[in-house]
Amino acid sequence: MYLLGWLDLLLFDASLTGYGLLFLPVCALTALWVRDNDLLTAPVVVPIAFGVGLVPLTDGGAGLLARLMGLFTGLATQAAWLYGGTLIAGVIVLVRRVRWVRERRRRAAGAAPGQPPR
Repeated sequence: MYLLGWLDLLLFDASLTGYGLLFLPVCALTALWVRDNDLLTAPVVVPIAFGVGLVPLTDGGAGLLARLMGLFTGLATQAAWLYGGTLIAGVIVLVRRVRWVRERRRRAAGAAPGQPPR
């Protein structure tokens, strides 16, 4: 997201709408590519990545406090993209988790008595 923030700055002149549109597919890909054992981390990582990607786009001054104020303003004004992306990642992760649990139960039920599940 940090690199996409710089790309948005260079190509779209720091368009926050463009950044939000780039953020949504990243959320879906993150939820699809994460390992099965780490599924529940995707909806947590996605908002952090959104904030990190906003750093190059913030319209802060030269000081640290001005940069932070620009970052907080960006987070507040772009909350719809943040919530939407997190929702996308959460739904994909929940669907994958349900399928994973069902598959594990099916394997356990199919195992012969006295043998550990595969």
